[in-house]
Amino acid sequence: MQLTIERSALLRALSHVQSVVERRNTIPILANVLLSAGRDRLSFSATDLDMEMVDEAEAVVQVEGQITAPAHTLYEIARKLPEGAEVSLVYSGDDPRLTVQAGRSKFNLPVLPAGDFPVMSTEAGGSRYSLAKEDLIRLIDKTRFAVSTEETRYYLNGLYLHTVAEDGVPLLRTVATDGHRLALAETPAPEGAAGSPGVIVPRKTIDQVRRLLDDGSGAVEVIVSPQKIRFEFGQAALTSKVIDGAFPDYMRVIPKGNDKQADIDRAVFAAAVDRVATISAEKSRSVKLAFELDRVTLTVRNMEAGQGVEEVEIGYSEEPFEIGFNARYLLDVCGQITGETAAFKFADPASPTLVLDPGDPGVQYVLMPLRV
Repeated sequence: MQLTIERSALLRALSHVQSVVERRNTIPILANVLLSAGRDRLSFSATDLDMEMVDEAEAVVQVEGQITAPAHTLYEIARKLPEGAEVSLVYSGDDPRLTVQAGRSKFNLPVLPAGDFPVMSTEAGGSRYSLAKEDLIRLIDKTRFAVSTEETRYYLNGLYLHTVAEDGVPLLRTVATDGHRLALAETPAPEGAAGSPGVIVPRKTIDQVRRLLDDGSGAVEVIVSPQKIRFEFGQAALTSKVIDGAFPDYMRVIPKGNDKQADIDRAVFAAAVDRVATISAEKSRSVKLAFELDRVTLTVRNMEAGQGVEEVEIGYSEEPFEIGFNARYLLDVCGQITGETAAFKFADPASPTLVLDPGDPGVQYVLMPLRV
């Protein structure tokens, strides 16, 4: 294999695929990226056996061929080469190393046979639809903060991507929950999405997709089957297994009859929560909210650090009551509200609270209260 490629094209493709590769691998080939040169293009492929990332870039190919080389090392070399450099990649059977050369810089990297590289099988059939980049970014950003990190409930370790029909209108929806909070976002379902299987997309896959969206432009092609999901971003494509499990019936958690509403300035409230939470105990991080006419008093008590109290003006005209929340969860929700105000809807101090964003009616948040 012998080719020349521009440094920026090499770096862009490697930055996409190397993030799939785990830093520590018990299987050596999984630490490598598969390089395939042919027809004036260099293709890149990396996998962790649950997810596969492929990309390609234009190159001047003198000799076609395939080989695998250390993904992170190759990426760091490309990153540190001068901008505009022409990079030469050469591998021949005579020297069992990949030679990387640019200007006066030369590197020899260990390789492993391309035939040993695992390739993820593609699913036949499945639903296919095109989704605007901005819509997918919104579906991810509004919900992924609520994905659980507890490995014991593995079916909560991802985003539940599915379609629903409300009043005859098909919607594409993402939901995430960790049992203490729930986030839901939806958008009109694109053509071809209706009836697609509901799948739980793993957290690592979602993070990778979100990084690719920052680099991409235009629409994203999504192919969904019961076992796998594939995202196509022009030349780049990410294929991932989905979590094998049943997502809980989240609609039972979303309260319908909460009749007490407080309209709160998002930025002012978040700043107040952040201040009083400074002295909260790290494990619970609980903050008590005492609602009265047009005001809420935030209180945090810590046996060791003392007490913090702050009063915030709000729009509230119901009977006084007190409720407690995890301060971190309040800040996470406030961080996703697009409008100036957030609508908090309560039933009683022991029931789930619904948080709505007047600036984006397609999202809902549910917070479970704490004892205070």
